[in-house]
Amino acid sequence: MDELLDILKEIKPDVDFESETGLIDNAILDSFDIVQIVTQLKDTFEIDISPADIVPENFNSAQSLWAMVERLQ
Repeated sequence: MDELLDILKEIKPDVDFESETGLIDNAILDSFDIVQIVTQLKDTFEIDISPADIVPENFNSAQSLWAMVERLQ
């Protein structure tokens, strides 16, 4: 999880990813951010993220992102 938080903070340093639960719903992340996150997650965790995985439920919080990473590993 710490590695994920490092990735997220590198992309958006001004966001409190540990407590934010509306990254998509509140338009904190845009489509370019999502592309960067997907690329970093694929490279860092050696997982395949399909288009079906790129849904708001998986990207609304660091916790939901981490759950997706664990599921895909």
